[in-house]
Amino acid sequence: MERTLKPEILSVRLIANVHPDMAKSLELLPGEKSLALFTCNIDDPLYIGGDEATKKADVRVAYCRSHFAGGSYPSGPLSGEAMLLLAAPNPAEATAGINAVLEFVDALRYSTVTLPVQVAPLMVWLAYTISRSGTYLSKEAGVAPGTPIAYITAPPLEGHYAMERSLKAADVAVGSFTRLSETNYHGALLYGTQSACRAACRAFDEAVLSVARDPLAFQ
Repeated sequence: MERTLKPEILSVRLIANVHPDMAKSLELLPGEKSLALFTCNIDDPLYIGGDEATKKADVRVAYCRSHFAGGSYPSGPLSGEAMLLLAAPNPAEATAGINAVLEFVDALRYSTVTLPVQVAPLMVWLAYTISRSGTYLSKEAGVAPGTPIAYITAPPLEGHYAMERSLKAADVAVGSFTRLSETNYHGALLYGTQSACRAACRAFDEAVLSVARDPLAFQ
């Protein structure tokens, strides 16, 4: 197993003063005047990066959504796999949010394993411990901001199997569960102490890797 796959931000823009009609269409809150827009070739970095931005700037995740069929079938060369919108009271806070997302995505690496030629050549998954959640993912998980979260995602069978192993291996609970996303990946937010979330992520990695290495060994 390696952690070498680096996600890429494909496009980013700052709207300093959003037009009132656009703000209404996006259901922005009163006082949210500026907007930061991102696309990325993989979706998870925008979900976690958006949450990270809420801890480092006065921003709110106004929208974050994966694209159907994933990054392999984009609608355009810069569409990627997801789009994130951060709402802010002014351009300075929106810029701070942009910098937080860019910094996070630049440092993130996915776990990968090369499979035999007769199978898909590369399996990709993510098990990431958020030591202190922001306002976005804490709401998604139904916990208080600051609660540690294990963000886990993998292909469908691998994800279901590994999530169950994570729950047995660590004192964590399920905050949010996605059986299949728009990109056909399994995903969940588990919460507990920082050490428990790290243990859950380790168990998730090990379980996904075990399936990748021997997909038909069910006993």
